[in-house]
Parts: sequence; C-alpha cells; structure tokens
Amino acid sequence: MAKLQSLDPHTPMFAQFKEKTGPIVLANSFVVPKERTESFLDLFRKQAEFMKAQPGFVSLQMHKGTADSQLLMNVAVWESTEALATAFGSPEFQRMAAEFPDDIVSYPHIFEQIDV
Repeated sequence: MAKLQSLDPHTPMFAQFKEKTGPIVLANSFVVPKERTESFLDLFRKQAEFMKAQPGFVSLQMHKGTADSQLLMNVAVWESTEALATAFGSPEFQRMAAEFPDDIVSYPHIFEQIDV
C-alpha cells in the first residue's frame, strides 16, 4: 500500500474528514518512481472509475510534473468531506488502495475555495 504522508503535519487528512464542509477539493500529490508510472496510472484509473460512481463526486483531473519530475497530482472535487470520507472508507476502495506498491508516497490534503 502507498505510504500516506500529511502535507500539513498540523492537520492530517483523517482529521480533515471530521470537518463538515463542502464543496471541497482533494489535492493528492504522489511521488512515483519513473519505472512505476504506467502501472501506477493503471491502478489509479481503476480507483478513479470507482470514485466517479460514488455519491457526491463532482470531477477529477490527474496532472504530471514537468521536467522529468516523479510527481503526479490528482485534483478531485467533491460535494462534501462526508461524501469523500464515505467513498474513501469503503471496503472496495480500500482493497484497491492496498494494491499500490509500498514505494509510492501520497500527500493528500483537502481544501475549500476562498474568495480573493
């Protein structure tokens, strides 16, 4: 299973699940060894198909770092933290998440839009 790391050590993702808010954006950066990029994306596509069918899902985009970077970033919009937490905690999603190799590192964080 990929190793989850907190982007903000003061506010881990699981603590963010308790915040009742929405809509939200999940930004999840992954460090993926170059030789694993294609297999990672194959597994990620399976997860994405599952998530797209879940209540509260809005949209999803995957981005790749430039200049030969090993970073990939998923940006997903959800109606609420509750919807994301329910989908993330489902046994089917957890089975898929367990398929990722241990040398993948994930930095998920939940954001709300603010006016500027």
